[in-house]
Amino acid sequence: MNDLEDTFKLILDNSFKVHSALGPGLLESAYEECLAYELLQCGLFVERQKALPLVYKDVKLDAGYRVDLMVERKIIIEIKSIDALADIHLAQILTYMKLSDSKLGLLVNFNVKKLKDGIKRVIL
Repeated sequence: MNDLEDTFKLILDNSFKVHSALGPGLLESAYEECLAYELLQCGLFVERQKALPLVYKDVKLDAGYRVDLMVERKIIIEIKSIDALADIHLAQILTYMKLSDSKLGLLVNFNVKKLKDGIKRVIL
């Protein structure tokens, strides 16, 4: 495994740890805070609510895009606490990945009984 895959595995393991401890039904911000804490405890570089500028015709525009978590400046994590993931959520993380030049992302819906049913790995 390479560093990116090792980091991704740590993110998955800690997502399951947070879900096991908290269960479904909380706000996205609670899961974000707890997952960020766990990843920091693993020694990873984590940025919360990282602003992503939109570049249009060589001009950087602050369009209000914010990534929930960016880990090691490479992996984007988009956290949800909703009934079910939809195509719009996949489109959202793909947009964030393009804007940040990330090749790997994780869409996590914590509002499920079994977290494996709420996880989607996204590769650009």
